[in-house]
Amino acid sequence: MSKRKLTRRQSWRIQKVQEEKAARLTKKVNEVGDSDELGDEEEGLVVSHFGTFVEVEPHSSPNQTAQCHFRANVGAIVAGDKVVMRQGKSGYGVIETVLPRGSLLSRPDPRGNLKPVAANIDFMVLVITPEPAPSGVLIDRYLVAAELQQLNIKILLNKTDLITDMNEAMLDDLLKVYRDIGYDVWECSAKTEQGLEELKEQLDQHTSVFVGQSGVGKSSLVNGLMPGVNAKVGELSENSKLGRHTTTNARLFHFPTGGDLIDSPGIREFGLWHLDPDKVIDGFQDFEPWRFECKFRDCKHQKEPGCALLAAVERGDVNPQRFNNYFAIREALLNAQ
Repeated sequence: MSKRKLTRRQSWRIQKVQEEKAARLTKKVNEVGDSDELGDEEEGLVVSHFGTFVEVEPHSSPNQTAQCHFRANVGAIVAGDKVVMRQGKSGYGVIETVLPRGSLLSRPDPRGNLKPVAANIDFMVLVITPEPAPSGVLIDRYLVAAELQQLNIKILLNKTDLITDMNEAMLDDLLKVYRDIGYDVWECSAKTEQGLEELKEQLDQHTSVFVGQSGVGKSSLVNGLMPGVNAKVGELSENSKLGRHTTTNARLFHFPTGGDLIDSPGIREFGLWHLDPDKVIDGFQDFEPWRFECKFRDCKHQKEPGCALLAAVERGDVNPQRFNNYFAIREALLNAQ
């Protein structure tokens, strides 16, 4: 899909609104900073970001949160960020800087601009369900995004109570593809609690983030894993089978025994609009043993003679559906340019 071009007047209005927002935010920060009521600098953990303020857990009182404004030059702040903050007696605080990140999960907006989602995560968990039926292309879009951001990714089949004689074989075949490649595939049901204890053990002592389409039960999983959190749960539309968006901001939750979980906003399609189509293949790690063995260095892996990747598909060393998904994703990016 081509990007909509803005008129000069529209661009001017957007810039003016942004400048006004920035001015209001700077005024709020200065009001807090000039009050001489700010405490000493200390480390804090960002648990959520709402508009012009950030919710932070101070290191000195981890069971409490403080609403903080942030300096104009600190850049984007997301759940999971570790920051240097100063608390104010007025009830507000100020974030002075963001500490170096160990990892960062980003996703592009419809204009192709990367938007940070979560920081300092050990792995992301792609949640899928029997209904709506998972798409191999959609799964591979998430895997490509994770691989190219050098993030460890797991696949979680939630709502196993919806498995029937009609969809069981399809699900087994689909998940076997990813198990054979080497991805961890977990299964559970937030409704029946089957597999939840095993899932807790997998997430324990780690920082993870749930991603996936709307309606796959990410918020229900948070409720099941952490009773009492009461994350808002949306009902699946009976007509479209697509869930309503229920989480509007990524939020970090603590496991009682250690570790953190970030619940991210539901998205129906993980956009890759920012990618160079020629870079998509770098996200298919199961192609690695063969893609550089082709006869021609600029091989497109289509009809060229001596293509080692095509030969691997024909031998069954590379799954043909994954191979087709690669071209489907690449073609979609080419058409969007």
